[in-house]
Amino acid sequence: MTVPLYQAKADFFRMLGHPVRIRVRELLQGGPLPVRELLASIEVEPSALSQQLAALRRSGIVVSTRDGSTVVYELAGGDVAALMLAARKILTEVLVGRTELLAELREAGVQAP
Repeated sequence: MTVPLYQAKADFFRMLGHPVRIRVRELLQGGPLPVRELLASIEVEPSALSQQLAALRRSGIVVSTRDGSTVVYELAGGDVAALMLAARKILTEVLVGRTELLAELREAGVQAP
């Protein structure tokens, strides 16, 4: 049985949505990194990072290479970096809109909780 496209998209975005996976993708935008550097930057347990890296690898978002005992991860393609940039742009626009609304409310004498 095939999965409808909308379901496949929902599954894909759900996979992308984990905070550790987001942070990994952000870090890898600067280029390939060994696991030890990812661990130092993300500050999660090694087993937790390993699980999240495995999910990203299975989905084709990242690829890994081994150099002796060091495993290095990198983004699988430019589209992933473009997706992260688009998400940042959208989030910035949303937050700017909320900031403007908050400023208008404050000017009208409405206080935030």
